[in-house]
Amino acid sequence: MPTLPRHLHPGAWWLWALGLAVAAGTTDNPLLLGLDLAVLGLVVASRRGDSPWARAFRLYLYLGLAVIAVRTVLYVLVGLKTGGHVLVTLPSPTLPSWAAGITLLGPVSLDGLLAAALEGLRLATLIAAVGAANALANPKRLLRAMPGALAEIGTALVVSVTVAPQLAESVQRVLRARTLRGQAGRGLRAIRQVALPVLQDTLDRSLLLAASMDARGYGRRATRSAAAHSVGSALALGGLLGAAVGVYGVLDTTAPAVLGLPLLLAGLAAALVGGWLGGRSVVRTTYRPDVWGAPEWLTSGLGVLAAAATLVAARLDPDAMTMPLQPLGVPVLPWLATAGTLLAALPAVLTPVPPAARPCPASDLAARNPAEVGHG
Repeated sequence: MPTLPRHLHPGAWWLWALGLAVAAGTTDNPLLLGLDLAVLGLVVASRRGDSPWARAFRLYLYLGLAVIAVRTVLYVLVGLKTGGHVLVTLPSPTLPSWAAGITLLGPVSLDGLLAAALEGLRLATLIAAVGAANALANPKRLLRAMPGALAEIGTALVVSVTVAPQLAESVQRVLRARTLRGQAGRGLRAIRQVALPVLQDTLDRSLLLAASMDARGYGRRATRSAAAHSVGSALALGGLLGAAVGVYGVLDTTAPAVLGLPLLLAGLAAALVGGWLGGRSVVRTTYRPDVWGAPEWLTSGLGVLAAAATLVAARLDPDAMTMPLQPLGVPVLPWLATAGTLLAALPAVLTPVPPAARPCPASDLAARNPAEVGHG
């Protein structure tokens, strides 16, 4: 296992996080969801770098808490009031006839509150998994590692997942500037004063990024005939549609055999050929490509193992993957899903430490801009 500091391949971190997301999406057991959150937090705290997006993980945690709160409030307001352990009965107003079937307020039970909170907790864990991948993997390096045929899709994905980190960095820059000017105000007035500079800083950074990409020739395509473009697009689209029908055929036991695994494999093959043809038209070079070594295989494999262990545990003992609500009981920890999730925490100690940012020496700063360095 390499011991020198280096960045792990971003694809490995995303596979690991998606594996934990799949594991969290198959259960509403609070013990398993809490274990998933603990593993995500441990690995992020141990292997995140000092980049702006690495500090945005807590924003995803705050978003998850907001999701849990909103889901619980919606249950109290308009949720289906089921369960026998009624905590309080709120006054329920009479609605007009066109709103038949909707009940505002009414009896609030402990069973319903727990079910709503657990649904919010499951969604919050999925959000935390995406936030962990965003904090551990450099989005720009992820874009560089995308196949040429997925360049446009990769650009859209990278832009979407970097919104929160860029906003977090802009907020930190604006707050730091206000503190240096002695304007460390708080409250609603401070929010109004910070919002416009944050928006302006985000737009300026976006324009600089667009200008740098245009200067490097990003997005330019090689000469390609219309026939090759049509064939590649048709194969990619037809292959994806065939793979979707094949997945349905595999899951539906009553479907004909030809609509199952054979169509799935044929669709994937056509999609790969179409992607290869599409990637030939994208001209780009990669400086210092990211390596995929033993740590990457270990990290991605442990994420897949966590997902597979949870899915198998759900097949073997589905009752253990849920919170017993009717009647209300204590959840249990299925050993297979627990072991898979705990093994997913090994990247916190078995992967290379990310390199720390090196401070700029005073000599380099003087050589870069002598006018900004004072002389003794």
